[in-house]
Amino acid sequence: MVVINDNAAMIHLGILLTQHHRLLSVAAMLDLFETANEFCAAEGCDEHFEITLLHTANSKPVSYSAHPIYPLQTAPQQDLILIPSFASNNLPAGIDANIECIPWLQQQYRNGAEIAGFCTGVFLLAATGLLDNKPATTHIQSAPAFARNFPKVQLRSAEVTTFDQGIYTGGGATNSFHLMLRMLEKYCGPTIAVRTAKYFAIDMNREQQAYFSTFQPVQNHKDELVKTLQQRIEHNFGEATSIEELLSEIPSSRRNLVRRFKAATGVTPIEYLQKIRIEAAKSLLEQTDKSVLDVMLHAGYNDLKTFRQLFRKNTGMTPTAYRDKFYRAQMIELT
Repeated sequence: MVVINDNAAMIHLGILLTQHHRLLSVAAMLDLFETANEFCAAEGCDEHFEITLLHTANSKPVSYSAHPIYPLQTAPQQDLILIPSFASNNLPAGIDANIECIPWLQQQYRNGAEIAGFCTGVFLLAATGLLDNKPATTHIQSAPAFARNFPKVQLRSAEVTTFDQGIYTGGGATNSFHLMLRMLEKYCGPTIAVRTAKYFAIDMNREQQAYFSTFQPVQNHKDELVKTLQQRIEHNFGEATSIEELLSEIPSSRRNLVRRFKAATGVTPIEYLQKIRIEAAKSLLEQTDKSVLDVMLHAGYNDLKTFRQLFRKNTGMTPTAYRDKFYRAQMIELT
């Protein structure tokens, strides 16, 4: 007999069908919470979530299931609102297209609703101001853009989920399941959360998402001097003994160049060099069986302790643990 929290009241769960939302994100929400309801019903208890789909005035209603669908103007008060990820990488445009959601979300929160942003949907949640001075995470690749656009939010890009004062956020892709499991545990209890995790084959102990990140250098700026230094770093990261060596012969003072470099790329030259080196090391660990020492030397480091510290800082794990997780040859052997 599964023991569940059968004294819990029915939870009004609203899924916000934003314009340009990712279909897979909405499908995952429906699948998981419908499944949780089935588990509750199988034990003779009422369904715990009354699911409602919500849409903006400018968007064409899409019925994904038999659940009721409302425009925001006539939608009932919700207990929990889910904001799916965006399908487009043009996140400012996604926010603009859903501008009418902002005052509605603010009012729902004032009336007692909890709100969860998933993956890049966290950008829309942050645009409400409800995340100001609160912790948040998002898709690891979108974290730099998030930090630039929402400096008042306490971005914790390595985190899988965050929660503070009724506001949830989750990282990218499969991390969305971890955020939903966290809500299930709160509203239905740990037994239903664990049973649902087993059903969807989700490991519940994922604690961070840093190892999924890939450094993507900013190239679409117009500072030619900065581009010159970027190219020097990318072509000579393994041979250069210091950042000063790479800065030499560039016609600019060090202070001015560092200022311009950070303004254009979001990081300092030394941080850029470290990230390029770590990406090179990750690539070797994923694709070759070279020793950690050889990987370190190829990446431009000569001190194993320093290399391990920097690698862990950037990925959240040691070089050996990273290889164990992503070594391509092991994946081929399993196919």
